[in-house]
Amino acid sequence: MKSSNDRPLPDDTQLMGEIVGVHGLSGALKIRSYAESPKLFEADLKLYLETPEGHVQVCCVEWAQPHGKGVLLAITGVADRESAEGLVGSRLLMDRAMLPDLEEGTYYWFELIGLPVYTTQGQYLGDIKTILPTGSNDVYVVRDGDAEILIPALTSVVEVIDTDQRRMEVNLPEGL
Repeated sequence: MKSSNDRPLPDDTQLMGEIVGVHGLSGALKIRSYAESPKLFEADLKLYLETPEGHVQVCCVEWAQPHGKGVLLAITGVADRESAEGLVGSRLLMDRAMLPDLEEGTYYWFELIGLPVYTTQGQYLGDIKTILPTGSNDVYVVRDGDAEILIPALTSVVEVIDTDQRRMEVNLPEGL
């Protein structure tokens, strides 16, 4: 991709993924997605690509498909492996206004990652570092230093999610 289109990153953008590698010879990118569903990366979606050096460009998704724990993505202007390798470490962001509205009580993963987690008694457990989809329910990976706890994303466990106050409260089941 050329850097002549560098522009400042708009204020209301949301990190949707990071380029962690390349796939094949035609410029496909391996993405660590922060979106719950790879379906968000649909064809013709406009994204901001921010290189590790801070250069920002608008790019357009040509195609995307799930791949292992991530997504394979092709964007306009990247047609070979060498061009793709130059983008490893870049971030993909999008305008928050482009995100679909969610039902009450549901959240985008990026709204939860980094959220401090407390027991209903006020004990700090750590921050949500990642979310694991398991089929039946998601699992929040919560870390405080070296300590890690896995918390099932169930209404019987998660009592409060307050993204404005940046706080989650949980009622841990026996054994956690």
